[in-house]
Amino acid sequence: MIYADPPHPATLDDEALLAQCTLGRGRSGGPGGQHRNKVETEVTYTHTPTGVHAKAGERRSAEENRHVAAKRLRLALATQVRVFWPYTKEGKTELWTSRLEKGRVRCNPRHADFPALLAEALDAIWASNFDHRKAALRLDCTPTQLVRFVAEEPTALSAWNDARGHKGLRPLKA
Repeated sequence: MIYADPPHPATLDDEALLAQCTLGRGRSGGPGGQHRNKVETEVTYTHTPTGVHAKAGERRSAEENRHVAAKRLRLALATQVRVFWPYTKEGKTELWTSRLEKGRVRCNPRHADFPALLAEALDAIWASNFDHRKAALRLDCTPTQLVRFVAEEPTALSAWNDARGHKGLRPLKA
């Protein structure tokens, strides 16, 4: 796990996040037409402060691959980087509160807000010593909803369960 200072890098706007990244380009193999290996359309973003990286090369357009790589980088940052619980005394950000409805977190994994919300949930979980009940209290949602929300990103649930296993706790299932 990588630890960083607030704010969480997954919550930064595109301009601020990409200013902290290096851009790499390359060629990728595989299907995609006759121009596939003639132009460098593969894109890799590396977040310099943390070393977390993400790449995309399945599209024929470098511009499309930049967008895909940036989305993947946000998810990777949300999953791999922890920030000390920096939130207000109430325990959650405005974004989290705006997405909460009757104890349920309303956000589709394809939505732009998902990585920031996932990062906040995981920060709360780590601050609560991996206890889903304590973290849910901090976030004003039900423990079941918190587990289901994190399970929308399988790598996040896997990291949580690995950490729980090191503490001698049983794994959680969505």
